[in-house]
Amino acid sequence: MITLYGIKNCDSVKKARKYLTENGVDYQFHDFRSDGITEALVQSFIAQGGWESLLNKRSTSWKQLDAAGKDNITEEKAIALFLATPTLIKRPVLVAENHFFVGFNPENYKNLL
Repeated sequence: MITLYGIKNCDSVKKARKYLTENGVDYQFHDFRSDGITEALVQSFIAQGGWESLLNKRSTSWKQLDAAGKDNITEEKAIALFLATPTLIKRPVLVAENHFFVGFNPENYKNLL
């Protein structure tokens, strides 16, 4: 089972979904906004890729955080931020049996075919 996580209006998520569909990859889409996000899900992402790879410092949400929110980020603080503001998670996140990718890169996705 392949699950693609993200937000449906995100350009990178749109590219990933298009790529998977065009290449006949069966997947499930989980939208952080409409389907929600749990601490268990965030912990599973961290276990596979580390919290640093998930933190999207290029996002508008990151830029809107005050200095106190951005300073001294730890795993615990990152988890709290991800749960409060899922748009801080770099997108898309693709999870399959032996694959875990953060961000869209067609070269990485070829391994799924």
